[in-house]
Amino acid sequence: MLGLTPPKFVECTLCPKLCRLAPGQRGDCRVRYNDGGRMFSLVYGKVCAVHVDPVEKKPMFHFLPGSGAFSIATAGCNLHCLYCQNWEISQTDPEQINNRHMPPDEVVLAARKTRCSSIAYTYSEPVVFYEYVEDTSILAREEGIRNIMVTAGFINREPLRRLCRVVDGANVDLKSFTEKYYREVCFGNLKTVLDALVTMREEGLVIEVTNLVVPTLNDDMSQISRMCRWMVQELGEDVPLHFSRFYPTYKLKELPPTPALTLERARETAQDAGLKYVYVGNVPGNPGEDTFCPSCGKLVIDRQGYRVLSNHVVNGKCGYCGEKIYGLFD
Repeated sequence: MLGLTPPKFVECTLCPKLCRLAPGQRGDCRVRYNDGGRMFSLVYGKVCAVHVDPVEKKPMFHFLPGSGAFSIATAGCNLHCLYCQNWEISQTDPEQINNRHMPPDEVVLAARKTRCSSIAYTYSEPVVFYEYVEDTSILAREEGIRNIMVTAGFINREPLRRLCRVVDGANVDLKSFTEKYYREVCFGNLKTVLDALVTMREEGLVIEVTNLVVPTLNDDMSQISRMCRWMVQELGEDVPLHFSRFYPTYKLKELPPTPALTLERARETAQDAGLKYVYVGNVPGNPGEDTFCPSCGKLVIDRQGYRVLSNHVVNGKCGYCGEKIYGLFD
């Protein structure tokens, strides 16, 4: 019909899904929205989770050990992992949960008041509340507070590089080393995550990687070995890797928890591949929680759960032999 204005479609370029949205339509993440022809975030400054956590809970074992991380999340995620432990917030529309209005300056002020050394963007997926992360990180840096992303790394390179300028560290959830797993279990793709890890390393972030080992789905040791060899070649032998125990949840309740023996075999496989710092997570009391010097073999950071019992890293080096320890230390 003559005289009608065509709808103003917008394309979200944050992640490879490249959602093309008509006015009033939301992206796959549930929180990015076409507001009359402009991209609008439905969660900017609207946090649904606020906690002070040990930085070890992220897990970040080589980033200011023993310090507090002021941790925030909004609703939404651009992946849909069948085992998501935080599905109540990641797979929910923001208006369906309780939110607290907390603009960037209030986040930074709260981090200062609680004496946290960093702000962690975590629990859901910080990629989908990108602008909020960026603005908060800029203000935090001005106050001497560090910034950490806990992310699946499913983000395009250009926006990631921009974010890397204001973020100091990241724990990236490398969910598997096959495209099939990413496609069928997470509704994403592996290549994007691998590219994101390489980009973060190039940009100088302190990176740690987590691999949740799910029985029967990604616990094949040959696949784990390939993943670890890729890390050594593309990221370096010093990037820490955490093998985390799966517990049945969300849409994967029929599977059993990961046997501790499987995680220990994965750790040995990673060490055989050449990785220096390999950890076992979600198994309280496991010796795989501790950090050992890759040169002299002595215990340099003794942990019990998320608590640091002793720290013998001095000026970023082993307090016994002087070997440089990867990470950011006081």
